[in-house]
Amino acid sequence: MTSKDISKGILRAVAILLGIALLGYFLYAVESVIVYIIIASVLTLIARPIIRFLKLKLKIPNTVAVIITMLLFVSLLAGLIGMFIPLIIEQGESLSLLQTDKLQQNLQNVLQQVTQYFKSKDINLLNELKNFDFSSSFQAIPNLLNSFVGVLGTLSVGLFSVLFISFFFMKDSDLLKNAVLTIIPEKSENKFSVSIEKINDLLSRYFIGLFLQISILFVLYTITLLICGISNAVVIAFLCALLNLIPYIGPMIGAVLMFFLSMTSNLGNDFQTVILPTTLYVMLGYLIAQLVDNFFSQPYIFSKTTKSHPLEIFLIIIIGGLLFGVVGMITAVPTYTAIKVILKEFLSENRIVKSLTKDL
Repeated sequence: MTSKDISKGILRAVAILLGIALLGYFLYAVESVIVYIIIASVLTLIARPIIRFLKLKLKIPNTVAVIITMLLFVSLLAGLIGMFIPLIIEQGESLSLLQTDKLQQNLQNVLQQVTQYFKSKDINLLNELKNFDFSSSFQAIPNLLNSFVGVLGTLSVGLFSVLFISFFFMKDSDLLKNAVLTIIPEKSENKFSVSIEKINDLLSRYFIGLFLQISILFVLYTITLLICGISNAVVIAFLCALLNLIPYIGPMIGAVLMFFLSMTSNLGNDFQTVILPTTLYVMLGYLIAQLVDNFFSQPYIFSKTTKSHPLEIFLIIIIGGLLFGVVGMITAVPTYTAIKVILKEFLSENRIVKSLTKDL
């Protein structure tokens, strides 16, 4: 090997590293666009059965079916935003600067009642909270509200971008598929085409199953909160149900949120006779809903949509969480499902692949 060959090899390696670095920087710079495409792809998968029903059963033209589906999604989003308005107004009144003194007084009254209650039980765990400075806890609220206004503008741009991309993905069902196939070698195009169709079908069913799971939890939470007389029960139930999209961690966050909102909705009432019993009943209902979800909803969804064993799903979610955090936990199941389909198409004779994909 001559010095000229070595120099060419070094230059080639430098060029490759530079290309990788530029590609990484480019992907980082357009990160938001990639997120928009991913969200639009998920919406397209969810909308796929609706569009197919409108086209095949009702004989509606493709473009009209897509527009109807988009209007349905936008109406659903508008309805959800409308649900949050009463809760936002109520919490805004409680946390505004004009109401800080009143809120602080209510919280101090509750703490005094809590302290007296635990003292009657010979428990002094809350003594250190008696002199807690609540006013300092609210100093950051105006800054938070100002930041919210800035974030709202960004969300508006993101929403428009997602809806725009989703429209064309739904209108041309092969658009995303063709984009993927452009970077696939020609000899593998047929196998990848088959894989993409299977992935689209499985993930459509998976996301619809998730919607069903969230709906069941939403109904159970709403019934529990209404029975206990909690204000804004529908909004709180929706928030806590939506958090279940984050496996394992989401339900725990939802429990804390429901516990806190159940207590704050009864501020000013007696702790021992009103706040404590009501909160305990709410948490009991939350526990029952979680048991229904863990032993009925989730196993049904995973077995019918992803064709994977519950233990298999558990391990994949844990691994996804360890590697990529909360985002990894949310995307672990659909990503794993897509990988299984591709492996079965290209490595169908492998013993491990056969074992993992025998139900696909």
